[in-house]
Amino acid sequence: MPAFATPPAIPRNVDVSQLSNNESEEAIAVNPTNPNNIVIVTNVVVPTAGMFAAVSFDGGSTWSGRIIGNNDNLGAACCDPSLSFDEYGNLFLGYLFNVGNDVPIALSTDGGLSFNIIADIVKPPSSKIQTSDERRGLFRFTDQPTIVAGHGEVWVVFNGGGPIVATGAPVTGLGQVGSFITPTAVPGTNNCTYGDVAIGPAGQVMSVCSTTETGTGGGKVWVNVDPDGLGPAPFGDHSTFVTETHIGGFNFIPAQAHRSVDAESRLAWDRTGGPHNGRVYLVYSRELKNNSDDLDIFVRYSDDNGATWSAGVRVNDDSTTNSQFLPKISLDPTSGNLAVSWYDARNDLGAGGAGDTDGIPNDDAQVWGAFSTDGGQTFSRNIQISAGTSNSADAHNGIDYGDYSGLSFYGGIAHPAWSDNSNSTGNNPDGALHQLDIYTASVPLPHR
Repeated sequence: MPAFATPPAIPRNVDVSQLSNNESEEAIAVNPTNPNNIVIVTNVVVPTAGMFAAVSFDGGSTWSGRIIGNNDNLGAACCDPSLSFDEYGNLFLGYLFNVGNDVPIALSTDGGLSFNIIADIVKPPSSKIQTSDERRGLFRFTDQPTIVAGHGEVWVVFNGGGPIVATGAPVTGLGQVGSFITPTAVPGTNNCTYGDVAIGPAGQVMSVCSTTETGTGGGKVWVNVDPDGLGPAPFGDHSTFVTETHIGGFNFIPAQAHRSVDAESRLAWDRTGGPHNGRVYLVYSRELKNNSDDLDIFVRYSDDNGATWSAGVRVNDDSTTNSQFLPKISLDPTSGNLAVSWYDARNDLGAGGAGDTDGIPNDDAQVWGAFSTDGGQTFSRNIQISAGTSNSADAHNGIDYGDYSGLSFYGGIAHPAWSDNSNSTGNNPDGALHQLDIYTASVPLPHR
């Protein structure tokens, strides 16, 4: 692929939340029936329950925000939101309750202005039972749900206290969602966590997760495929090994010293009918050497439903040994092009300057991104997305930036969402290098 032109200037950053205290772990989705409609839902520090939700109808320039799940019709929400629009304009929201052994699924048919619970997904009976309020705890018996919709289906996966649990439902129109099938533990995923799910062009479904042999090392990525999705065929009787990451479940790096990071493997499946139709992509972090804090972002792809995978392509183009972490991948359904975004400490050499807030190397982060227009074989020169530099320790959030960030790519424009305490926009009520707000930007695919 020819090299892209010089990356554009840093895009306009928008502080979406503008709330006192911390917001983190953001999900973002663009409505394919109205691409000017974008929705963000995030964790928020509140006395008892709730999440922050924001809606834009002008392509992300302005936002209207509110607290949801604060003992309203969504119950007492804890955290871990996941969002996905489908081709009908349905917006699905998965999250966790403060206390409970289930995963609620909520639906919005008005572009995120309101939600109603349509299902409570209960883990298989063999799973462990949550017995107390574990809000913001490092360990949960039900953890990190991910919801994905499209191709007339909606699927959710989550860590069910050991294995990855998966279930899906048919969708036939706006507000027309059928019953979820009986949840199943995906074979070969015991002690495999931080999962994701994707839907293929034939309705097949892939789950991905990482085994974490030790707290700070090891780490292997595995996938499993249900060949007919909602049909009678089950997931495979074993999972397929993809790659080692050298990142365990709790890899403490300077930029995420309290919460730690995982490889955060994520999927995107091409259903566009274009030249790479049927290709599924996997993004993940990989530590060059165990406990080195030198983490890079890689993408692999498979053209045979996950049976075999390409070599990993390094996405970040810096020459430092600093950390790139918590990646996200999104495929533009209008073109099949890819966007990847991540937190990046490349500019924090501990020598002062725009990328260093405290004279300590590798503990400050910005948000960077890149695009691919040739099916994940090469990526553009990296683009700095965040205008400011953040330090998660200064937020005193307990979970730093959190376990994941957000990204949605549609119509040639990538919309990342991230946790930021740089106050680069000047409207964080907590000021600079204090609590985290949720930022976003509109990042167009660069011209070549």
